Amino acid sequence: MSPFGMRLHAAVAEFGSLCAGVDPHPALLASWGLTDDADGLARFAEACVAAFAGHVAVVKPQSAFFERHGARGIAVLEGLLEAFAGTPTLTILDVKRGDIGSTMDGYADAYLAVGAPLGADAVTLSPYLGFGSLSAALDTAADAGRGAFVLARTSNPEGAPVQLAEFGGRRTAQSMADGAAARNAGTQPLGDVGVVVGATRDHGLDLSALNGPVLAPGLGAQGAGPADIAPIFAGVQGLVLPAASRSVLAAGPAVPSLRAAATSLRDELAAAV
Repeated sequence: MSPFGMRLHAAVAEFGSLCAGVDPHPALLASWGLTDDADGLARFAEACVAAFAGHVAVVKPQSAFFERHGARGIAVLEGLLEAFAGTPTLTILDVKRGDIGSTMDGYADAYLAVGAPLGADAVTLSPYLGFGSLSAALDTAADAGRGAFVLARTSNPEGAPVQLAEFGGRRTAQSMADGAAARNAGTQPLGDVGVVVGATRDHGLDLSALNGPVLAPGLGAQGAGPADIAPIFAGVQGLVLPAASRSVLAAGPAVPSLRAAATSLRDELAAAV
């Protein structure tokens, strides 16, 4: 595959910046009239592929909501990723993996290597064993044309004591963003290593050297609106992917309604910028 950053840049140019969340939590399945099991999950996944593929640039399946159904749920996730792989819409698998040594190698093989069984276009990674602990995963991703989004400044209040802690005069979250920027330096049109920065508050990061994508959860039900994105992320060198899940998925289960909710929000983001 072509490098992830190149493919993402092209997808956003064609389909806009919205990242549509694919989060089949129990309450949502119930609201769609689906059973909270692998069969209901499969019907949910089919609707999301039909609604979003070729209409938004990126979707973000939350792995936990598939994993909770065991092996059959993971099989649905694998099928979902395969279905999107044949479309212009890219996938960011939200797994937040992070470890060291052979364990990190195992995660890289599962999600990022050429032929990975759960291969997405990109995954989320946790760097809080040190940014250097991600090297094997980032190298594997680059070799396969995939990407990664590193947690930097998340929106949950519990993250602040860790992410805002200072070491050597630099906040931890900033050091993660700087690590991503170093991986992306000199890459055109966009690097493959992004950061996750919540869209619901001022993040206080300098992202001017990132040269990569920012995954910005919090659009819609969590409180951020399309007009909030540009001022919060002013100065970003790269592109911003505002992510919305509940506010879009609430329009289901009918595929036309689900698609309309996603494309309407996509267009609102474009107009706001």
